[in-house]
Amino acid sequence: MEHSFIELNDLPDEILMIILKKLHNVEALYSLTGVNKRLNTIVHDSIFTSDLTLMTSSPDCLFHRLTNTILDRFCREILPKIHCKIKWLNLESSSMECILLSTNYPNLCGLGLYNLASEMARDLFTVLNLLLGIKIDAMGQKIIDPL
Repeated sequence: MEHSFIELNDLPDEILMIILKKLHNVEALYSLTGVNKRLNTIVHDSIFTSDLTLMTSSPDCLFHRLTNTILDRFCREILPKIHCKIKWLNLESSSMECILLSTNYPNLCGLGLYNLASEMARDLFTVLNLLLGIKIDAMGQKIIDPL
């Protein structure tokens, strides 16, 4: 009996997309960006790039930063390549600065911040108010004043 095997690269794009959708977007991007042109095209699709959660969570609902190796690669290589496709970022506070300063995000319309200390949140919302006219009321509701 002859053994045959199929490599990942032998599969049609449609099958690859089905398989890769089973992964977290960050896992697909980290694992396959830079492997070859075809896989870059697939993982840089908006299905994988529009909504990114750049942190991990434990079963007890605690949020943790990505490892330094993964975070460094995202900030240096991956985010600058896909920045125009990102619409939402979920970030853990200790890695927030590195991620937000790594590139611009012209289409970002949502930002989830986790493990954010109350003092840091107050400072951040003060800056948002000054720069963008965005105010947050006591109930956490966003109020936008025209500039």
